[in-house]
Amino acid sequence: MTRTENLPETMTAVAISEPGGPAVLKPERRALPQPGPGEILIRVRAAGVNRPDIAQRSGSYPPPPGASDLPGLEVAGEVAALGEGAARWRVGDQVCALTPGGGYAEYVKVHASHALPVPSGFTFTEAAAVPETYFTVWHNVFERGGLQSGETLLVHGGTSGIGTTAIQLATARGSEVIVTAGSAEKCESCVKLGAVRAVNYREEDFVKVVRDVTDGKGVNVILDMVGGDYVDRNYMAAAEDGRIVQIAVQGGMTATANFARLMAKRLVHTGSTLRPRSDEFKGRIAQALEAEVWPLLASRRVAPVMDMIFPLREAWRAHERLESGEAIGKIVLDVA
Repeated sequence: MTRTENLPETMTAVAISEPGGPAVLKPERRALPQPGPGEILIRVRAAGVNRPDIAQRSGSYPPPPGASDLPGLEVAGEVAALGEGAARWRVGDQVCALTPGGGYAEYVKVHASHALPVPSGFTFTEAAAVPETYFTVWHNVFERGGLQSGETLLVHGGTSGIGTTAIQLATARGSEVIVTAGSAEKCESCVKLGAVRAVNYREEDFVKVVRDVTDGKGVNVILDMVGGDYVDRNYMAAAEDGRIVQIAVQGGMTATANFARLMAKRLVHTGSTLRPRSDEFKGRIAQALEAEVWPLLASRRVAPVMDMIFPLREAWRAHERLESGEAIGKIVLDVA
C-alpha cells in the first residue's frame, strides 16, 4: 500500500448508535480503514447526505455485505493512500467518489474506479454533492429510461438532489422536463433550473397538466421516487412506448394499476437500486459520467444545487433538515 506519511491510526466518524431518529447519529472514534487491492483511501473533506442514509439510520436499509456500517454514500477529498493496483490515482489527487457506505467519517476507502476528479472549479462541498445523484440519474434516466434529445421527461420530487440533477442534465441534453413539487417556492426553483412546467401536486393533478403541456401525447420517460398510487397515474401520464423508472417508493411499496393501459401504450416499467450493484457496474457508470457529464460540470452548464452545509458532528441536524421536506437541492457535511 502506498500512503502519505503520518496517517493517524484512528479517525472521527458519525455512527448509527441504534435504529431510530436523527439523534441516534453519534460521533465516535474508529480505526482508519485500510484500502485493499483496487481501492483508494480518501481523506474526506465533505460528504453528501441522501435519503438512503435516513433509511439506513431507521433500520430499513442495511449496508450490503462487506460495506462499512457507517452511513454516507458520496464524498470529496484527497487521495491519502493507494491499495495495490489502484494505478490511475496518486496520493494528493483531489477526487469525489461514490461509496457503498462509510462517508460520514474523516477517511473512507472506495473502489478506485468509483472515484472521479473533482470537477474544475468546484469546492469540496460542491463536489461531494455530485456522485450519488449523478450516478443515479445517469443510469436511470439515460441508460434504463433511454431519454433522447427531443423527448419529454417527468420527474417527481423536482427539488430533491435527484430532481435538481435530472432537470439540469435532461435540459442540457436537449429534452424538455416537467416536474412535480410540493410548494409554489419549490415549483419556482424548478422552473429556474430549466423545467418547462412545475406542478404543485398539492393543488394540481400532474396527469392533467402533462396532457395539456404535451398536447395529449404524454411524456416519454418518468423518473419516480413515490410509487404507491402514483404508479397508475404514471401510466396515464406516459406517452405510447413510454418508460417509467422507479428509484424509490416513498409513497408505498404496493399499488393497484391498470395493466391494460400498460399493454395498450406498450409501456416499460422498470426500476433499480444502485448501492448493491457490482464494482464493475458502478465503474462503467463512472466512465460514462466522465465522458458525457464532466465537461458539462466543468463549464457549469450543470451544477449541484446546494441547500445547507452542516459540520460532520452535527449530521443529526442534516438528517432533520432532509426529513423536514424543506430542502431544495443537496445537503452536505463539512468534514474538514
